[in-house]
Amino acid sequence: MSKKEISSDFPFESNYLEVKGSKMHYVDIGDSSAGDPILFLHGNPSSSYLWRNIMPYIAGHGRVIAPDLIGMGKSDKPDIPYRFHDHYAYLTDFIEQLGLKNITLVIHDWGSGLGFHYAHQNPENVKAIAFLEAMLRPLTYAGFEPKFRFAFKAMRAPVLGWLMVSVANMFVKQIVPQAIVRPMTAAEKEAYAAPFPTIKRRKPVHVWPCEIPIDGKPTDIYDLMVAYGQWLQETDIPKLMFHAQPGGTITVEVAQWAKEHLPNLTSVDLGEGTHYLQEDYPHEIGEELANWVKKL
Repeated sequence: MSKKEISSDFPFESNYLEVKGSKMHYVDIGDSSAGDPILFLHGNPSSSYLWRNIMPYIAGHGRVIAPDLIGMGKSDKPDIPYRFHDHYAYLTDFIEQLGLKNITLVIHDWGSGLGFHYAHQNPENVKAIAFLEAMLRPLTYAGFEPKFRFAFKAMRAPVLGWLMVSVANMFVKQIVPQAIVRPMTAAEKEAYAAPFPTIKRRKPVHVWPCEIPIDGKPTDIYDLMVAYGQWLQETDIPKLMFHAQPGGTITVEVAQWAKEHLPNLTSVDLGEGTHYLQEDYPHEIGEELANWVKKL
């Protein structure tokens, strides 16, 4: 874990952009005159708050932008299905409205699925991709440890999953703390919980686990993940991978696969960690990311 202080503060000005009739919240720091845009994309059940201790390292190297996905963080919570394609439609509109060109993506969790898919569909607009605990390829239940296999099967069950995630709020209260090595502070727990105070507002958190392509389902997300996974093995776009042990989505085995199959990849081993590596190693990630961005 990081030896420097890990702050719970979020000292950034809030910006809002109207997208499809709803407001999306985002952080916008740095200066475009210093370089191209660097777009940070979070996953479930987080927000731009996840990047709070990392973004300052990058602000001197371009325009740093970190949105809250629709329905998450401080963004509006419209009554939509919150499937992958819904998030993607809001994200692409967000990118187009801000006029972001030659983007460096910094992506995590479902932000990686969205980011990889965007890069595959818009390679001419993507300069480089940095990723951690990302979704590089579809999953199988056989590849899960037994306790995680049970948890994901339960969360994807219609009634039980709703009770676990939407009613009991287990993703925010249990999964996030368990996927961080260090103890979370009360302020950090509150920041993660604040966007999801009610059952209705937890809909995105509930839907995301059901979107993970496991054993080929759901088929539409499986197909696009296979497609961008193949593209990642062919493109020479610069890539930076952060990984840890045992990891979550990027296990030791997946990290080794990436090293062997992804061209133009730089790999950084952070040490012990599972899924929310930004909360255990923000300073190490920030320093490595800044050095990598400078060389692009």
